[in-house]
Amino acid sequence: MATALEVQKRDTEKHSYTSKIREEGRIPAIVYGYKASNIPVSIDALELIKAVRDHGRNEVFTINVDGSKLNVLLHEYQIDPLKDELIHVDLLAVNMTEEVEAEVPVTLTGESKGVKEGGVLQQVLYELTVSATPNKLPETIEVDITEIGVGDSLAVKDISAVNNYKVVTEGESIVATVSAPRSAEETVVDTEAKEPVADHGTAEEPVE
Repeated sequence: MATALEVQKRDTEKHSYTSKIREEGRIPAIVYGYKASNIPVSIDALELIKAVRDHGRNEVFTINVDGSKLNVLLHEYQIDPLKDELIHVDLLAVNMTEEVEAEVPVTLTGESKGVKEGGVLQQVLYELTVSATPNKLPETIEVDITEIGVGDSLAVKDISAVNNYKVVTEGESIVATVSAPRSAEETVVDTEAKEPVADHGTAEEPVE
């Protein structure tokens, strides 16, 4: 069952009205997609943050606009880099029977045998693009890295197939790797190379 989210229609003619919305703790948003054509709305910031925290970014939310009930996904969002606050949200109205594409976080599980041998694990991809009906979109994709040894890598094509959704990201894309540990000699050489060299210059003779 989709999670209800309260929205309010908003005026887009006056810039000051957008500022007033933000001062009231609401976020300007736009609704578009299935049976919706660029409808300007606003959402209570705390309510949205709590809903995403509790249910995940790919949760299907239901909103009511002018008496019409729409199923929407949080499609895009903008964050103020200075205040680290949400400043705008795009809500994609969806047909629950049609597949959509969405970005899903990748969670690495298990302990790599390469790491146990002293290797260094590096996660390359943190999100995968998947295609599924809205109610089948996963909150996260767990990737088992137990069998990755030193010098090995795990690609998207190596991830076990799941019937509920299809991974769209290129199969050759690397998700995680385990590199060989650096030797003590390499560390010393690298450290010496980074040490600044004193520039004594050439002493000038005093001018008489």
